[in-house]
Parts: sequence; C-alpha cells; structure tokens
Amino acid sequence: MPDSLSVRCLRRSWAIALAAVCAMSPALAQPTDAPARIVVGFPAGGSADAVARLLTEKLSVQLGRPVIVDNRPGAGGRIAAAALKSAPSDGSVVMLAPEALTVTNPLVFRKLAYAVSDLAPISMVAEFPYVLAAGSVAGAKTLPDFVKWARQSPERASFGSPAAGSPLHFFGLLVGQVTQLPMVHVPFQGGAPLVTAMAGGHVPAGINTLGDMLEMHRSGKVQVLAVSGRDRAPLLPDVPTFAESGYPGTQVRGWYGLYAPAATPPAAIAQWNTALRKVLAERDVYARLMAIGLQPRPGSPAELRAAQDAGLAVWAPVVKASGFYLD
Repeated sequence: MPDSLSVRCLRRSWAIALAAVCAMSPALAQPTDAPARIVVGFPAGGSADAVARLLTEKLSVQLGRPVIVDNRPGAGGRIAAAALKSAPSDGSVVMLAPEALTVTNPLVFRKLAYAVSDLAPISMVAEFPYVLAAGSVAGAKTLPDFVKWARQSPERASFGSPAAGSPLHFFGLLVGQVTQLPMVHVPFQGGAPLVTAMAGGHVPAGINTLGDMLEMHRSGKVQVLAVSGRDRAPLLPDVPTFAESGYPGTQVRGWYGLYAPAATPPAAIAQWNTALRKVLAERDVYARLMAIGLQPRPGSPAELRAAQDAGLAVWAPVVKASGFYLD
C-alpha cells in the first residue's frame, strides 16, 4: 500500500488498538491452560497445515497458553470458514486461510455458508508467487519459448491447475490474456496429480504455487518459466518474473491470512496480531517459511483487508470473463 495520508491514519488507528492490549479485561489478559485453536481447512501434511504447525509452538509462548491446530478439511477450506463463523468470539479460535476464502470464493460461488464479513482480519501471515511451468511435451525453457510453441498450434495452449475455481485457475486465464493465448483450463484434484501429468506429457503446462512446483523443477521433470509478482523468487533467482519476460500485468501473488470470528473483541485481535508479528520475526521461523517458498508478511488488520480488496479488483473481471461459477 502506498504511504498516503489514509494509510497513515489506518496505522495510527491500529497503534491505538495495539495499546488496548495492555488494558484488556482480565479474562483476555490472563494466561489460561485452555488451548487456543488455529483452524485449518485442509488435511494434515498440506502446506497450510505445515505453516500452522510451524507457528503454534511459538505462538503458545507469546500468548501464554497452548495453541493447537484444528484441521477441518473439505470443500477447499469452506467447511473451516463456516466453522469459524460459529466459533466462540473470545479470542480462543482463529483460522489460517488462503486468499481464495475471502477473494475468489465470493466471486465464484453462488452460495457460501459464510460471508467475508463473518471473518475478522488479524494479519497477513505470508505471501507466495504463482508460477507457470512447462511439462515434457512443450519442451520450453522460457516463457517466450512456450508462447511461440503454443501459437504454432493454438489447440495446444492448455494448462492444468490443482483445482477449478481457485486463484491458480484464474491466474492461468490471466496469463492467457496477457500472452494472447487461448489458454484452456484442465482441472486436477490437487498439485501432485498435476505435476505427474505434466511430467508424463499429458498436459503441456501448469499453474501452481512455487512451493508445490519446486521439487519437480529441481529434478528436471518440469521447467518453471516465470514467477508472478514484482520480484524474482529467492529460491529460484534465475527464473524471471512474467514482467521481465515481456508480459506485465501479472504481479498478483497468493497469501495466507489469519482471521477470527467477526465479533472477536479488538483487544483479542490485537493480542494475536502482536504475537504473530513477534513469531514471524524470529530467524528460524522466517528461514523455514522462506525455504518452502513463503515470504513472511505480517501487517495490520486494515492491511489484510486492503489485500482482499486488491485481490477482488484483479479477479472480478477475470472471473466474469471466464463465465465460470459454482453452486
């Protein structure tokens, strides 16, 4: 966000909220043996679960109470979001959520068991680039190579993603817009089947997160062609951004945010925010997140809400142009 007057006002307001932590009611301020929960809408072993488990031990120290992961897998995280909606609003339950739950889901799904207004932003946790990778059938080493290959036979311009209706799905369509390729989406049930299909020559390209493509890229089974965002990924410094490859307009990145039930008191929100900032500043946590393709990005609740709004501005026209909606 630019350092404008409005942003400075938001930061001053947030500083006042942080100060309120020191004046919290005894029920919130006193340590308790009752565990706090981080709800995760995906199974144990996935990337969201890994991030949550990395944070729990450190957050326990900062909050003065045990913190556990509560996996509520299913429906791409929508079950977890609905569960958070009805969870206690006393600061004991929060949710680690990818941007899909508050950005693309409201655009794609005609009916949701939760509204974005049911979720109170606490802080962004980390962000990550999207990548376009070529499989064995394309044989491309650079994005211009892939574009040239696809234009020779436009019917070959297809890409896979881990899920239909996800930000990765729509990022692939956005790539099609900026490259002027008629990119056809091929949905898969997760990242692992996608990269297997790419390596086997069944789909020429794939859109995924950097972390989920990294191992296959390093093994030579797929070739990451470009990364989203303004800067190159530290884990793949030799891979250019889309803009560097001649295709601007693809600076969006994915992210994880921390949310609480909407009625959670501001003092409890501030307590979680302060604890998370301290945890993400620890060297070992920072290094472990960076190692899996995630860049820590703590901020204020207002900044997380602004990231949601920015995402909506990007994805709304892409979703509308696609005509892709789900019940």
